[in-house]
Amino acid sequence: MTSTLEPDIASQTFGDPAHPPLLLIMGAMASMLWWPEAFCQKLAGEGLFVIRYDNRDTGRSTKYAPGEPPYTFDDMVDDAIRVLDHHGISKAHVAGMSMGGMIAQLVALKYPLRVLSLTAISTSPAGIDTSHLPGTSETYKKHSAKGADVDWSDRDQVVDFIVKDAQAIASTAHPFDEERTRRFVEQDYDRSGGLLSATNHFLLKGAEGEGAEGGDADDRKSDLHELKVPLLVIHGTADPIFPIEHGAALAEAVAGATLVRIEGGGHELHPDDWAEIVAAIAAHCRAR
Repeated sequence: MTSTLEPDIASQTFGDPAHPPLLLIMGAMASMLWWPEAFCQKLAGEGLFVIRYDNRDTGRSTKYAPGEPPYTFDDMVDDAIRVLDHHGISKAHVAGMSMGGMIAQLVALKYPLRVLSLTAISTSPAGIDTSHLPGTSETYKKHSAKGADVDWSDRDQVVDFIVKDAQAIASTAHPFDEERTRRFVEQDYDRSGGLLSATNHFLLKGAEGEGAEGGDADDRKSDLHELKVPLLVIHGTADPIFPIEHGAALAEAVAGATLVRIEGGGHELHPDDWAEIVAAIAAHCRAR
């Protein structure tokens, strides 16, 4: 398959189509399942029409040969608009997490007339210099480096590594449920038919990977200071991939932005934090 063909992007909706739409964009290597169904249902319960989708090379969306992604980070930005078009939606609230948060920022900059509001979770400012900010923790870097030794075609190795990854980026305020996480990762692996193609995300032009959920879009030709849509930033204070300073810098770069700090929060959507996160997103969308 070549980049001249539009990818097939799998998506799923929750709630009443008559309600304001909220598009959810997940991070590197992560299918739509990383926006948990129960989390999406809670957002729908706040009066939102929620849409989650599989990024290309994840889940049930189009996959490409491992190591040879015929697309760019910018193509993934366009994918978000393709999903809105598929559902006949002209304007939507947009929320992204990790690399998905960078995609969401660029969606708002490239397609401002399609975005009602922007929520950026556990991410870093796109298109501005972040070299002065604290980087990924040394502990997480050591864990992430072990990914090079994983046979990404081996289910057991991949599941074990992703579970360890989830634990490495988990909240420091809540217990880590290894058994539940393993069941979830196995489900994601099997639904996706493996995660080998998902490693392409770290080879993308404009998105150099920083671990299983990271990314870098600092070379993007975009200016967050020009962002016109209301911005909500949600960031865990114990995020080991993008320390809280990244969320603070993003909020500072955009006039009128709001920063919600999740105390002890990691690089994840922990169920014990859902109430605070959902309430913040719902209030942000209602204000618009």
